[in-house]
Amino acid sequence: MIPLITHGRSTGFTEPIVARVARTPEADPIRRASAVLVTDGQPALWPHASQYRGAVTKLAGDQILPAQSSSQNPLVHTTESTDHLKSGDVVVLMPRSGVVRTIYRPDSDHNFLFATQRCNSFCLMCSQPPVDRDDSVQVQINLEMIRLVDTPPKYLGITGGEPTLLGNGLLRILTELKTCMPDTRVHMLTNGRRFAKPEFTDAFLSVGHPNLTLGIPVYSDYAPHHDYIVQARGAFDQTIQGLHRLARYDQPVEIRVVLHKLTLPRLLDLAQFIYRNLPFAYHVALMGLEITGFTKPNIDELWIDPYDYQRELALAVEYLDMRGMSVSVYNHPLCLLPRALWKFARKSISDWKNMYLKQCEDCGARQDCGGFFMSAQRRRSTHIRAM
Repeated sequence: MIPLITHGRSTGFTEPIVARVARTPEADPIRRASAVLVTDGQPALWPHASQYRGAVTKLAGDQILPAQSSSQNPLVHTTESTDHLKSGDVVVLMPRSGVVRTIYRPDSDHNFLFATQRCNSFCLMCSQPPVDRDDSVQVQINLEMIRLVDTPPKYLGITGGEPTLLGNGLLRILTELKTCMPDTRVHMLTNGRRFAKPEFTDAFLSVGHPNLTLGIPVYSDYAPHHDYIVQARGAFDQTIQGLHRLARYDQPVEIRVVLHKLTLPRLLDLAQFIYRNLPFAYHVALMGLEITGFTKPNIDELWIDPYDYQRELALAVEYLDMRGMSVSVYNHPLCLLPRALWKFARKSISDWKNMYLKQCEDCGARQDCGGFFMSAQRRRSTHIRAM
């Protein structure tokens, strides 16, 4: 597991600082002004130390030289660890809490913009439980991150919460991505409900991002069933309306289905619904359950061993594939899938929360297997084995 957060003690700033990481001195004064120096030693001993946006060090506050501990110099000291911070990473330093959060890693294919903690659904298996508070500061943090990336990535995700709740803030982010990273393939996770509103959809599509796709969940072909899973009355109708409105303007969409005890009984019915009513979807992702967030308190209602739903999964995949729809299986190790489904399995778990078990060490299929979520340690199949 790759750490994305470290904690320390902050001094000298009252607003979040977004900056690139510098592990070695920057020669260019312009680049110094957009970076935080990261060191295990004395920040003040770096050449031109005062020209950086701030500093992060493992040293305790009483060990810092006075020149750097001054309140005029933003500093996070006494950090738990800085080993995971690399030159070129983009981080945000939080005042008061002393959190240093990595928000972009140039050596990863799993970068994303975290849009908001707010959501208008309350899904039983939500991996990022919503928080109803003003976090509009995330818009500025994301805008600054986009501008600080040296080389645009091939892929970038947008997630939340529900990104569309940012309204104009989301449009600003998409516009900035279009300007700074026009060739980056952007994939935004959204419940799709706000796209039922013509005025929002028109404004969203007017940005005209050339490489944007939307991942939208549909959990059942039966409206009350979907609404129960997302804990929002009327959500199914809004989502389907939104999907059709987006299709009218040729906006690429992916349908996502999380597999658990509530979605599996109607999985084949849902596959048939998708083919008949959402044939414009460029891709369908059938996804394993991540045991985190709201899944933990709802585990007994949701958990089913993936080994026990091989038949239902195979029928749904076969149905969609035979009708020419692109379909993939996400978040499943190969040992829990019938071999007929291996060609549909993808390495989909983000590198910062991906793991393999002891049983995987001698597995001949490991190179092609996506492994497990770190959270799988809370509940896992009894059928995991080397292949």
